[in-house]
Amino acid sequence: MNRIDRKQLQEAIALLEKAQEIIDAIKDGEQDKYDNLSEGLQQTEKGQRFEEAVSILEDTWSNLNEAIDNINQVIE
Repeated sequence: MNRIDRKQLQEAIALLEKAQEIIDAIKDGEQDKYDNLSEGLQQTEKGQRFEEAVSILEDTWSNLNEAIDNINQVIE
């Protein structure tokens, strides 16, 4: 792998890290919305949607983290 390829992969990592920041902020917002619902409303469809969104966003963040780790292995 040449220097240009490494630089492009480092740029890809930076973009993935930015995506993680965005996802994390939105996940935190959805978690806050869920937490601010009463216990009764947390059990409703709306509450379950918030909870599901948080779970999906956590999984997505983790997948991006794995992709970053994989790219770093290639660069090394």
